[in-house]
Parts: sequence; C-alpha cells; structure tokens
Amino acid sequence: MAILKPSFVALVLAVGALAQGGQAPYTQCGGLGWNGGTTCVSGYACTTLNDWYSQCLPGTATSTIPNSTPTPTPTTPTSTPTTPTQTQPTSTPTGNPAACPALPATLTYSANNRLPDPFTFYNGQKVTTKAQWECRQKEIFQILQKTEFGELPPKPSSVTGSLSGTSLTVNVSNGGTSISFTASVSMPAGSDKVPALITVGGSSLPGLSGVATINFNNNDIAAQDNTGSRGRGKFYTLYGSSHSASAMTAWAWGVARIIDVLETLPNSRIDITKLATTGCSRNGKGAMTVGAFEPRIALTIPQESGAGGAACWRISDDMKKGGTDVQTASQIITENVWFSTLFNPYVNKISELPSDHHLFAGLIAPRGLLVIEHSSINWLGPRSTWGCMVVARKIWEALGVPNNMGVSSVGGHNHCQFPSSQNTELNAFVDKFLKGNSGANTNVVRNDQSNFGYSESTYVDWTVPTLT
Repeated sequence: MAILKPSFVALVLAVGALAQGGQAPYTQCGGLGWNGGTTCVSGYACTTLNDWYSQCLPGTATSTIPNSTPTPTPTTPTSTPTTPTQTQPTSTPTGNPAACPALPATLTYSANNRLPDPFTFYNGQKVTTKAQWECRQKEIFQILQKTEFGELPPKPSSVTGSLSGTSLTVNVSNGGTSISFTASVSMPAGSDKVPALITVGGSSLPGLSGVATINFNNNDIAAQDNTGSRGRGKFYTLYGSSHSASAMTAWAWGVARIIDVLETLPNSRIDITKLATTGCSRNGKGAMTVGAFEPRIALTIPQESGAGGAACWRISDDMKKGGTDVQTASQIITENVWFSTLFNPYVNKISELPSDHHLFAGLIAPRGLLVIEHSSINWLGPRSTWGCMVVARKIWEALGVPNNMGVSSVGGHNHCQFPSSQNTELNAFVDKFLKGNSGANTNVVRNDQSNFGYSESTYVDWTVPTLT
C-alpha cells in the first residue's frame, strides 16, 4: 500500500547511513533520553529542534550532540526551499529502522475489549528498551494512518515564505500545483528570542507571558463544516480531493509547513526549539494530532478534546452502553470529517481496532503533553478521557519521565472556558518546556470527580516495563 512507501524509503536511507557510520538524513540524533547515534552522515549536522528531539539536517557538523543535554550544531538557514530525501519525520524518533519489526500491508487483529498494550509490537514482540519503543512508536504511527487518520504526506518539494509584521506567509509547491496560506503572529514586547504557541483555530488559554502566538487557520487548509466538507481546503488542492488524509492530518501537515518556513527565517524572534500547540474541543483534537504527528512541537496542550482526542474509543463505547450520552466513534463519523474514511469499517467494532487513543497520545512521548479536560460535560466523556490519559501516562513512566505528561480534569465552567484553577498547572508546563525551567513542578494528575468511577483493571491487562 502507498502508505508504507515512506517507511521503505526510511529503511533504505537508514541502512545506508549505518554503513557510513552515522544517522540517516532527517532522522533523530539526540535529545533527552535518546540513546542512539549522535552523529550524522556526511553533509548533515545534528541540529536541536527542541530539548527532546535533535535531527540530522543539511549542514556541517562541528560537534557531537550529547544524549542528555543536546545543544544545536548550527546550519546555515536560507530562504530557498530544500528537496527532502525522506518522508517528513513522524511525531516520534524512528530509532534504528533496520532493527524495527515490519508491519504487514494488511492488518488483522483479534477482538480485544482492553486497551492494547503499548509495549507489545503488532507481531507479539515485547518492547524492553527505549530504542525498541521508538520502533513501536513508528509502528503505532503507521497503524493510526491506516485505520483512523489517513496518510500524512512527506514534506513537499518546495516550501518558502516570509514574516512581515504580524503576517506569516507560507508558499507550497508540489507536483506542479501550488498553494499559499497565512498565519497571524502576535509577538511580546522586547527584542529577545521567544517561544511560540501555535493555536489551531484559536486558543481558549489565558495569555502566556513572554510567548508569541501564531494563529493557524486550520479550516483554510481542510474544511470541517460538516460531513460534506471532505476533500475541501488547500491541502486537497495540492494533493487531490480523494486523498486519504483526514482533516486533522491535513492540519498537522499545515502546521509542519509553518515550522518549515520559520526554519528559514533566522532573524525572526521566534525560537523554533520551543514551540507549543493548543486548541479546544474540535480544535483540541486537531492540536493533539499536531503534537502527535510533528516532532518539532515541544509542548502539546489539547483542551477538552474528548472523543477523537484524549478519550479512548473503547471506554467511550462502554459509557454509551451504560446509558451515558457520550460521543463515540460510530457517532463522530456522522458529524464531521475529522477522521479518514479508512476509519469507517472499525467504528461499530472498536474492539477490533489495533490501537486506541492512549497510543495516539503516546506518539508525543517523551515530549511535553498537558491534557486539559472538563469533568462535568457528559458528551466529552470525562471518564473516558481520564482513564485513557492515565493509561497513556504509563508510557512516559516507562521512559523515566512521568512528569513530562500531565492530566487535569476540572468542572464548574463553560465548555472551552479555561478556569483559573488550572493556571498553576498550565504555567508549570510552559515554564518547563518553553522557558527552560527544568525545576517546574509538572507532576499533574488530578480530577475533581473521584476518578469518575474508572476502574483500570477493566481496561489494562499488561504491565509497565522499565525501558533501558
């Protein structure tokens, strides 16, 4: 299937890189917790994108990137486009692809009412090391493309742009077709480099001191008016209205292009190593997709994303059977085009889905994730989001960085109205991942509803390894 072609390209590149004694172009070479190679093949330099992810980009290496505290090896940014030799990076490190189990072209999966084990490959092999986990993340990403989200295309042949005042312009060409879109930029006072929050369809968060805001018009890239919106938007102008990518996948692609342009603008004040993303409700689902699919995002803050975001399909189905009027997979596909048509065969037999959204969240690990949920709106599925994300946090635990992932569920306010009671948690994550305060207290796992009656033994029949 076409969706597996990028992985084959990555495999060929990685094998060639191993022969040359360095990491392949556009693959990981450093970051906190990284235990793989820290040098790149000739012509590429290990460059820090954020504290958790360094990547082999075109340039000349001047030093080796340490595993624990990576520092950037500078490349010379230009305003001219580059032609990628590999698929756009997935949301997570790829590890050593030569050692990764291959995913078959056709997926078969036995029905399982429990949440699938993050630490077991599709072929049954157990994950025992961090390098194997990176392979497992790659596999999960492929599974999610094949079952829910559709294909995320690689970086196009040409991406250029400019930042003029408060407007960022992005120009993209691919296969003889071109599009352009803009994003509005709001900068804090001063002249220093600053982190930036990329909002998906706007933000419900309070203003973040010292942080720029980039407002991404996701509907311009892929429409989400109703079920008739499929194939509409500039993404589909570029790739065709029948492309398998869902609206949320197209949004992740659009944010990636914004970051591509920022990388060519060394004189802008935006620090591209400290980028965050957020959105609420339907756009919270989109923000979570951006964080999962784009490794250059250091901190992801989905707010009240519910079904299709932080909730697990299996738990929501059980809530529905128990009489709660919660959004489920079978309902969500009748409402909008957030998911690919590839998802349709699974929505009435979720137990046969080889993934769930604890694994979707796990694509972000070990980068920062703060899940902000509403504890008293039934259709959001508060028990489902709570249980799903508490289970997802076990992935960060296995990687030795549990406090890089937080879950906070608080009620008593309107939908998408951020309560002041969550300000301390939000500011702690911003301080840690955007402002470099490693001592910020991000140990956040709390709700105001006695865990909503969630029982972990109902959904988890696997143990959490300590990955070496």
